[in-house]
Amino acid sequence: MKKREVIAKCPVCSEELAITRLHCQHCDIEITGNFKLSRLNYLNKEQLQFVEVFLKNQGSIKAIEKELNISYPTVKKLLGDVLISLGYDVQENEKALQRSEILDQLANKEISFEEANDLLKNLK
Repeated sequence: MKKREVIAKCPVCSEELAITRLHCQHCDIEITGNFKLSRLNYLNKEQLQFVEVFLKNQGSIKAIEKELNISYPTVKKLLGDVLISLGYDVQENEKALQRSEILDQLANKEISFEEANDLLKNLK
């Protein structure tokens, strides 16, 4: 018997579907109830592929750019889309990432203390 992927959204109204029956092919037991899918099940195929590449490359943006042949902004956009789909506040994550990048630039002496201070103040 051909196995199908579980769909998470209703093809009629686009609302979330619930799993109500589980079946073991080995012992033929069936369990009924109202089971919830993981948040990852609600990602579309493109987002799920991106997550797999992201994990395989251990979050290395450069490696993801190379493997998917896409630019840094595209990687960031896809990551943001995935985070939003998973229910995370991207703005707070983006601010934390920008803060970290500014501090890295300061540590690497790419910017002065004054420049870093101004950039950090403007993040608020």
